[in-house]
Amino acid sequence: MSTGLIILLIVIAAVVVLGAAALAVGRARRGGGAGLKRRFGPEYERTVALHDGDTKAAERELAERVERHGDLRERPLDHEGRERYAARWTAVQERFVESPREAVAEADRLLAELAAVRGYPDDGRYEEQLAALSVHHADHVEGYRQVHRVANDGAGAGTEEMRTALVRARELFDDLTSPGTHNGRHRPAAGTARKPAAAGFHRSRPKESRAS
Repeated sequence: MSTGLIILLIVIAAVVVLGAAALAVGRARRGGGAGLKRRFGPEYERTVALHDGDTKAAERELAERVERHGDLRERPLDHEGRERYAARWTAVQERFVESPREAVAEADRLLAELAAVRGYPDDGRYEEQLAALSVHHADHVEGYRQVHRVANDGAGAGTEEMRTALVRARELFDDLTSPGTHNGRHRPAAGTARKPAAAGFHRSRPKESRAS
């Protein structure tokens, strides 16, 4: 085979690959910004703000997330698995009363583990995991972002900020453990109701001192 023919085949292959990528992005952006806005909701507005109001740049970023993670299919979580994770989250909430910082760090680790079990990127790739979650759970991914930031903020976060982060993170936890959720689309079983995000999480109260 001549060198010229080899080069021609390489060029054709490159054009095909680039064309497929452009088509995927085009599908992700079908309907223009409105389509991405519907899909990402609050995550769309946040990304636009991060790009200083540049909607085209924000939409390119969101479209690339869809291209990378749009075909991801969540692995099922059986009843026993849901029960185990629910018990662990309850333990996190109970621990918050005495050790809020440790509880928030555990919540961050628990969400990362749960997301990995459901099929999202693993091996400590937080940013990639978050990007994938934003494609399928856009309405609740901000809670994970908040709890991760607070957990890695050292001593910078106050108790109320940690409490708020934990409550918001519970929303994504509920999404990932709900039996009626598949890739962010909730399908409740007949006769069941979803618990509110802050269920079972109460503000700690100072202990009363005994009179001497």
